[in-house]
Amino acid sequence: MTSDSSDGRTLPDRPPAVELRGITKRFPGVVANSDVNLTVRPGEVHAVVGENGAGKSTLMKTLYGMHQPDEGQILLQGTPRRLRNPREAIAAGIGMVHQHFMLAENLTVLENVVLGAEPRRRGRLDLPEAHRRLHEVSDRYGLNLDPEALIETLSVAQRQRVEIAKVLFRGARILILDEPTAVLVPQEVDELFSNLTELRDRGLAVIFISHKLDEVLAVADTITVIRRGTTVATLAPEGTTPRDLAELMVGTELPTPGARTVPIEDAVALAVDGLTVLADTGPPRIHDVSFRVRRGEIVGFAGVEGNGQNELVQALIGLRPVADGTIALDGQDITAWPVLRRREAGIAYIPEDRHRQGMLLSAALWENRILGRHRHPAFSRAGWIRRRAARADTARLLADCDVRAPGPDTTAGALSGGNQQKLIVGRELSQGPRVLLAAHPTRGVDIGAQSGIWDRLRRARDNGLATVLVSADLEELIGLSDTLYVLLRGRLAARLDPAHVTPEILGSYMTGARSAEPDAGERLDAGERLGAGERLDAGEQSDGPENSGTEALR
Repeated sequence: MTSDSSDGRTLPDRPPAVELRGITKRFPGVVANSDVNLTVRPGEVHAVVGENGAGKSTLMKTLYGMHQPDEGQILLQGTPRRLRNPREAIAAGIGMVHQHFMLAENLTVLENVVLGAEPRRRGRLDLPEAHRRLHEVSDRYGLNLDPEALIETLSVAQRQRVEIAKVLFRGARILILDEPTAVLVPQEVDELFSNLTELRDRGLAVIFISHKLDEVLAVADTITVIRRGTTVATLAPEGTTPRDLAELMVGTELPTPGARTVPIEDAVALAVDGLTVLADTGPPRIHDVSFRVRRGEIVGFAGVEGNGQNELVQALIGLRPVADGTIALDGQDITAWPVLRRREAGIAYIPEDRHRQGMLLSAALWENRILGRHRHPAFSRAGWIRRRAARADTARLLADCDVRAPGPDTTAGALSGGNQQKLIVGRELSQGPRVLLAAHPTRGVDIGAQSGIWDRLRRARDNGLATVLVSADLEELIGLSDTLYVLLRGRLAARLDPAHVTPEILGSYMTGARSAEPDAGERLDAGERLGAGERLDAGEQSDGPENSGTEALR
């Protein structure tokens, strides 16, 4: 007997690799999963999509042995199994590649892969056997790994392949990939999809979790949509659009974003000249960078992770010292100002890592709402916090920003990632800032939360807010930015017009595969200064086609 996959391949009629039947998982005060059903077959890439808080992570943690279901059954290859911890899941052939890599940067690829699963001979590490097995995994699945390379020297895409090799080295036949494309440029996404195709063709079952619905449709054989803790649809990608998936995820029809109607003002809100920022060790992370951000303008910065974009934002907010150059806010030099003074002067900050820098997970939402503003008269009187006023204002903010929480006394750690991010964005924009520094404002959030955050950023821009935007989401950068820069090895490598650039072209600049043409006005030499009004017209830009896929964001 045989069966056909959704892409036309003929597969042996084998029992499902994974079958989740009626999985229900409850936590105090919340039902995370309710009667969830999921069937994943060998030789299939099965995507699982849903809003933040829909229950995807809980479901995968249950499959990986990190949670025990309150109801329901897990079957592997047709046999009921109880997986009491990740060790048992790994022994059963399940491997999970997390969104945030778990690699020791000062160790080699081989050392990271074998750590905790070392082949031994007479009680000692069998190094030749470890090399043999890693080469076998790398060659079989097209991972192209150098066992002796240090992790700290690898690109993001190469590190991800090391994570995949780790689970394959342990014999995994079922792979869970959590947001695997979150920090990859388009060319690296293509490489990953090629690897996934190889895994699928060799009979592995791949569970692919992503918020990027166009990628889901490109790589998945089957798609399961989860909404509010339960499965609502399982469908094939053929004939399905990203908008179809998004509306299944949120349960309602999504609005269509409107085009920009408010012009950019001439007044410069933020001026950066000759900025050099040192790294913790080694050469400067940012070298001689100059740019202007006008009122009502979003200036985007693209770059492969590790090329200085995050250090740039940290220097602008005051978290990282400036070695050379100046930063001016509305014409006033603020280069030496501390963080608090910059924030009080009107600079808002959406940090890269919401857990480490954006909120206190163990504190109540009302406490997180007044972070940095606890001395403001609205929340303080004679040195005492006005708790009633803070709670009332937080309740208003939760409603305005569609933060789904029981109330202002809920701890921040109890919210999903998307709701945490909406709270941070709402908090920063509610303070009436003059400049917003937004680092990855929609990282790890679902399509509904992403749409809401984009809408708030656009409205703030149209009301005159100057915004510096850093994002690994190239569609987001192109769709929201009025001016777009590329950072490569800490320098401005190109200035592009977002109206005439595609993610593929932008990715080629980010990786250094494409250089700006000097006569096109794109080339930024080390000593060049950009004036407030210098931008590329459409005719000066690259010869790529218009990016109709992001036009709706603008």
